Amino acid sequence: MKIERNNKGVCSRSISFDIDENHIITNISFVGGCNGNLKGVSALCEGMKAEEVIKRCKGIRCGFKTTSCPDQLACALEEALAEI
Repeated sequence: MKIERNNKGVCSRSISFDIDENHIITNISFVGGCNGNLKGVSALCEGMKAEEVIKRCKGIRCGFKTTSCPDQLACALEEALAEI
């Protein structure tokens, strides 16, 4: 299933990824934000189970913001799991 979500409270505008019936995520892509860092986050999370990424990324903050791009990924994954 292909997921696309607009981000809130961060520099990146949106995120997209695929998630399969086993909750494995692939093709993670951010639009905007810190290009190198987000490519790194995407590469590190590629092929992982959504639950593991949520566990590792949920609650990460960026500076004084209440969220971060990894936290937004975790939020998007939680929404995707609720739809499956």
